[in-house]
Amino acid sequence: MQRVTISIDDELAGEFDAVSHDRRYRSRSEAVRDLVRAAVEARRLAADATGACVASLSYVYNHAVRDLAQRLSDAGHRHHGLVVSTTHVHLDHEDCLETTILKGSVADVRAFANAVRAERGSASPSSTWCGSSPTTATTQPPATRMPATNTSPPPGLRVRRRRILMP
Repeated sequence: MQRVTISIDDELAGEFDAVSHDRRYRSRSEAVRDLVRAAVEARRLAADATGACVASLSYVYNHAVRDLAQRLSDAGHRHHGLVVSTTHVHLDHEDCLETTILKGSVADVRAFANAVRAERGSASPSSTWCGSSPTTATTQPPATRMPATNTSPPPGLRVRRRRILMP
């Protein structure tokens, strides 16, 4: 393992320590390693569209927008080889949240996610990409991952949209 030394101003260091503490990292080093892993994996996925990946695509949409729910459903059926699972949640009388788990080639998953994002009426799309390598693929974004020894969030915390939130 290599030792890397960085210099940051006191205010940024204090904010970083607060984030590291909130996310329950045992050390600054572990927090920095996760940030570096995320940056390296994002770069690899952006540069290499030939590899395999898994991704979660979440979006909010108004089901009253003409044929939008049907268009989104049809897109999932047309790409049934990519779609592992879709969860649909009614947020209120008009809005729905869907989270779709995708698995396949980076190029195919990216094309599907971009097509869903481009649908008129789809709002707040976000995605989390994970590589296929067991050393880089995670089930949560690296910045929110709990320490490896924990199997669930600490008491008093809840998980929503793959982020750890305070009560």
